[in-house]
Amino acid sequence: MKTFTGIAVVLACTSCTVYAATQKGTEVGGVQMLSKSSIAENAATSPVLTIFAADMKIAGLENKLNDKGPYTVFAPTDDAFKKLPAGTVAGLQKSENSADLTKVMTYLVVPGKISSKKLKKMVHKGHGTATLTSVEGEAITVKTAGDVITLTDEKGDSAAILTADVPQKNGVIHIVDAVLLPN
Repeated sequence: MKTFTGIAVVLACTSCTVYAATQKGTEVGGVQMLSKSSIAENAATSPVLTIFAADMKIAGLENKLNDKGPYTVFAPTDDAFKKLPAGTVAGLQKSENSADLTKVMTYLVVPGKISSKKLKKMVHKGHGTATLTSVEGEAITVKTAGDVITLTDEKGDSAAILTADVPQKNGVIHIVDAVLLPN
């Protein structure tokens, strides 16, 4: 009888651990992005996505990235934004450049929930490339090299996915190492 009770306790604890792990989410910048939270909510909590989160608010995308979705977001890290020419981020954040900032931010969003596995399948099916259409309306080209997924904007600049498949209640975030820019 003790063995049966012991097994029940182990099973109960195992279930608790699995539940806690699934509620935790994926760590980005030392903070858990909870799968029960929206893209906007999670981006706002990550210390490595502060510029992305600020730009999302300034561009008026916070409500859209809080709604039902689903969306796939290619979220550049703060380091990625810092690679842009000096003054670019501050310039885009000025009120007179709000249309330009909105164009940049909507270029980083694709309708639907597209996992890294699906991106790889699309590239394979496309014989080495796949094309996504952003919410902004321009194309993003996807390629793979081994496990690395690269995204290329229409200007020819590329970003690699650093952390893939960060689940959100309204889609998925892929953390990228460069800012993709529309034409």
